[in-house]
This record gives sequence, structure tokens and C-alpha cells, in this order.
Amino acid sequence: MKRMVLLIGLLLSSVAYSAPPPGFKVTNEMIYQKLIEIERRQAIFDERFKQIDKRFEQIDRRFEELREDMNRRFEDVDRRFEDINRRFEDMNKRFEDINKRFEQLYTFLWIITGIFTAIMVGAFGFAYWDRRTIIAEAKRQTLEELERDVKPEKLRKLLNVAREFARENEKFREILKKEGLL
Repeated sequence: MKRMVLLIGLLLSSVAYSAPPPGFKVTNEMIYQKLIEIERRQAIFDERFKQIDKRFEQIDRRFEELREDMNRRFEDVDRRFEDINRRFEDMNKRFEDINKRFEQLYTFLWIITGIFTAIMVGAFGFAYWDRRTIIAEAKRQTLEELERDVKPEKLRKLLNVAREFARENEKFREILKKEGLL
């Protein structure tokens, strides 16, 4: 159909633009030659269109190959990203494991600190209790020994003597008052 329209268009354009000079008569042979010339030109155009079609087909094939190659490359890139994502997930798991270990160590350190504190409190408490017990026992033994050696009667007599001496000596009286013995 395109060829027919093209043929008619060429025929009309050649007839319209090539007006014969006056007295010129168009013969059938002239029309046949023009038609043959038009068909020859059309064959040249057809051949050129076939070449252009071949070139377009080659370009289409190249584009198809490029598209397939690009798809393969994108798939490779996708696989690489998936590998990287998997690696990041592995790293996240490792970090989580390390965090758990740190938490365990932190808990262990708190336990050790608690044990050490309990031992130290126990040691200081035992030392305090032992000192109190030893001092109390020493006081008791000293008082018992004093009571055995020094009789209360002797102490009373000694205190009475000191009071009488204080009546005569002003400085000694102040010392006894200061100590609460007067």
C-alpha cells in the first residue's frame, strides 16, 4: 500500500512539475519509460529501506544483547549486595555475641565486688568484735586483779588521806575537784 501511494505521488509530481512545451505530445512510450524509471528508483528505495531495516534489526539485536548484559550485571550487583547484607548480618550477630560476653563479664565483676565487699566487712567486723572482746576481757581481768591486790578499804583510806591533804593544800584541792573526787 505504501508503495502504491509512493508510486502515485511520484507519478503525479513528475507530471505536475514537468509541463511539456507547447505542441509537445506525450506518447505511451514516454509514459512507459517514466514508469520504468520510477520502478527503478522505487527498487533503489526498496533496497535502501531493506538495508535500513537490517541496520535497525542489528541495532535491535545489539540493544537486546546490551539489555541482557545489563540485566546480568544488575543481577551480579544484586548478588553482591546480598552477600554484603549477609556479611553485615554476620557482623551484627558477632557484635551481639560480644555484647553478651561483656554483660556476662560485667555481671561477674559485680559478683566479685560483692564477695570482696562482704569479705572486707566480715574481716573488719571480726576485728572490731575481737578487739572489743579482748579489751573487755582485759578490763575484767585487771579489775579482778586490782580487787585481789587492792582492797576497797585501802582505797577509801587513801581517798580520805588525799581529802585531808587537800584541805591544807589549795592546788591539790583544785586537782581533786577537777577529777570529781571532792
